[in-house]
Amino acid sequence: MPNQGISGQNAIYSMKTAEENFFIKKLTHWNSTSNGRKMPWKGEKNPYRIWLSEIILQQTRVQQGLEYYNRFIKNYPTINDLASAPEADVFKLWEGLGYYRRCKNMLAAAAEIVEKMDGKFPDTFEAIQALKGVGPYTSAAIASFAFNLPHAVLDGNVYRLLARYFGISQSIDSAAGKKYFALLAEELLDKKKPGLYNQAIMDFGALICKPLPECMICPLQSKCVALKENTIRLFPVKDKKKERTARWFYYIIAEYDDGFYIRMRDKKDIWQNLHEFYLLKFAEQIADETIFSEVQELFPDASVLDLSKQYGQHLTHQTIRGKFIHIRLQNPASLHGFIYLTKADLRKIAFPRYITTYFQESRILN
Repeated sequence: MPNQGISGQNAIYSMKTAEENFFIKKLTHWNSTSNGRKMPWKGEKNPYRIWLSEIILQQTRVQQGLEYYNRFIKNYPTINDLASAPEADVFKLWEGLGYYRRCKNMLAAAAEIVEKMDGKFPDTFEAIQALKGVGPYTSAAIASFAFNLPHAVLDGNVYRLLARYFGISQSIDSAAGKKYFALLAEELLDKKKPGLYNQAIMDFGALICKPLPECMICPLQSKCVALKENTIRLFPVKDKKKERTARWFYYIIAEYDDGFYIRMRDKKDIWQNLHEFYLLKFAEQIADETIFSEVQELFPDASVLDLSKQYGQHLTHQTIRGKFIHIRLQNPASLHGFIYLTKADLRKIAFPRYITTYFQESRILN
């Protein structure tokens, strides 16, 4: 079992005296001699670019986010450019990143900065955190990287490193645990160089103290509690287990002439403001014969061109699975809430990754 860790703010101060020098010295030395993660926003001082990178990297791996970051900087080099861009264009550029609420919040924050702050990015931790879609971690990152303000970052990499190194058994998803880790992170922060320190601790967690850690080359190994007690796999501790519900989405790709029938998802559900085809929803998997029967009833004049393999996408609290049924209509359809678009037009609008994956593999838009 892991240690109970250090409890209370006074204990943190005591720990600081005993451990801080070693921890910070080793971490700083590692950062100065290691290349770390090569990312275009490292060393960046432009708050707009830092904010953009942090929003993109929420729920997204660095390698995937890098491509999107470069696209956004190319298309919207300033916050004024982003704020004035048509929402549909921004969503199309975001396509594939998932969690589209981030994109909506990003646009809302950009509009607020331009309209209420004359396009000047806020320069205090509190003002940054007040922006739509910005939490404590993102505001600390922007404040320290762009303005060298002394605020410690706490992302998954940092939680994991601190929990293992100090053997902290408090759960990172409880209110008490979050408060405790926040106090500890602030105490360890190099107040003179907060930006460099924050980048170092995040890179260290990502490259050395990763989920499958590189303990044999870790400069902190001699004082790491988890390594000494062989409890690495137990950290960080989490109380809550996220259970995903299963939903089955069967999309009817209704083609007529050189176009398809689509609609925008406008209800408060997943993929809001993205586009989709005619959807059959079920709570469980259904047989292919049932799909064909549904298609025949909905589109009596249609011929079935293809029934896809099963597709799936994991979201935070749910898993989407299902198939795509490609049909050809003999006559135009009258579907409430749907519009008819050509293949060329479909390429200009944003779809969920569940659908774009099918596009790529079926080559239906080629």
